[in-house]
Amino acid sequence: MASKRPIVCAHRGASGTHPENTPLAFDEAVRLGAEMIEFDVRRTRDGRFVIIHDADVDRTTDGSGTIDDMTLDQVRRLDAGAGQCIPTLDEAMAYADRVWLNVHGKAFTDEDADAMAEALVQYFKEGVGYDRAFIASEELSLLQHVRRRDERMRVCPLFDQVQGEYIPRTSGLIRCDVFQPRNTIVTPELVAEAHALGAKVNPFYADDEPEMRRLIDCGVDGILTNFPHRLIALRDQK
Repeated sequence: MASKRPIVCAHRGASGTHPENTPLAFDEAVRLGAEMIEFDVRRTRDGRFVIIHDADVDRTTDGSGTIDDMTLDQVRRLDAGAGQCIPTLDEAMAYADRVWLNVHGKAFTDEDADAMAEALVQYFKEGVGYDRAFIASEELSLLQHVRRRDERMRVCPLFDQVQGEYIPRTSGLIRCDVFQPRNTIVTPELVAEAHALGAKVNPFYADDEPEMRRLIDCGVDGILTNFPHRLIALRDQK
């Protein structure tokens, strides 16, 4: 398959050089010219949405404990690196006027899924734009909640990542707008299969140049990376 010019999706922002999932990492990704940023959403004990990957704060902050056992005020007091606070969903969604958003929802109860879906749909209705973001998740229930609230919402399933079975198994469960397969299972055939369904392919992830080149040559639409500056430099050479 002929190579194409994929979009650069900064995984948790420019997380290879800046504290992940922070405004500092997001701002650096924008400055570098990444077209998309990916971030993770979790819900606090008092029902607020914050941007953090792990269920606990131990790895990425100077604190300890789980997000679902902390209030927003407690979370915001933590240092997420370089003096950065853990952002709120409001702060992360504000980047939609500069880049596309890959919103990775993490909701572990039906109540959380329902609340997160309602919040995300509201952002789209209030002006983010259906073409500016999509909702990714390992949890079918969250994607189903999102779709039930608004059929126009774009979703990206992250489950059932088995070579040769990922596209048919996931598309059989929900209509998919974007596929985000592990980079190791991406082939030109997988990309063609997704494109035949009208969906895009943005594999997760590539940080070294040989793998970036291989994915580009597979014809992918975008690539997640922790080092957007590397992918931008390589892509723009081709």
